[in-house]
Amino acid sequence: MKRLDTSEIIFKVLSYTLVTLFVVATLYPFIYTISIAISGYDAVISGSIVLLPKDIQFAAISDIVNRADFWQAYANTIFMTFYGTIFSMFVSICGAYALSKDKLVGKKTWNFLLVFTMWFTAGMIPSLLNYKALGVDNRWGIVFCLGMNAFNIILLRNYFSGIPHEIEEAAIVDGANEFQVLTKIYIPMSKASIATVTLFYAISRWNGYFWARLLLIDQKDKPLMVFLREEYVGLDDVTTTEYFLDSYIYAMILLSIIPIMIVYPYLQKFFQKGVNVGGVKE
Repeated sequence: MKRLDTSEIIFKVLSYTLVTLFVVATLYPFIYTISIAISGYDAVISGSIVLLPKDIQFAAISDIVNRADFWQAYANTIFMTFYGTIFSMFVSICGAYALSKDKLVGKKTWNFLLVFTMWFTAGMIPSLLNYKALGVDNRWGIVFCLGMNAFNIILLRNYFSGIPHEIEEAAIVDGANEFQVLTKIYIPMSKASIATVTLFYAISRWNGYFWARLLLIDQKDKPLMVFLREEYVGLDDVTTTEYFLDSYIYAMILLSIIPIMIVYPYLQKFFQKGVNVGGVKE
């Protein structure tokens, strides 16, 4: 067995230490959230919970589960995430495919204009006035008005640009049209990058708060993040002796992240590959 020199030993020790600290820093807030959500009144109000729960009870979670307005907000978030991600992916894939083609007239100009939107924006107030003027005041409006992200299109474009042109040429010789080339060649060969961008869009939509808070008028259209914020502001209205008020809001936080926790492990294997390969191509 090869012996490690001093520098390699130091590097390994530092690497494992940093990774361990990163894991602890990542897991601790999640574990703490669970502990507060299921701990009893006295344990939470005394501040005795550091990591593990005490006086375990599920009253806070039960009260939230039985609230119809919570599930309405949940349904709104699922709606905006599902349809919003589909629409965003459709726009991003089509845009990336077109921008990756050398035969596109004005390719450099179009790519420059796309990147330009990342450098300069109209600003929050002009954007808000524009959305208001367009009548963006419902769930479908949120789905469409937030449908494009320049960075994600560039990520997909770079990946598409790395696909060998010979494969496309062979398909065209066999009679394939542009739509068939995209769906039969580019998309199947870009699963890692597409999965990564899909995850970006899904998390962004699921956590969407700012524009939904400003644009949505009907309370029944409010997504989960807006609901959580409003509940936090009105937390003093919740009266109970079974659990402390903090347990109530932490229970809502816990329930709100369950879908992302379920989906992420299935997409995680594509995540690193998609970012690395899509991010280094020119």
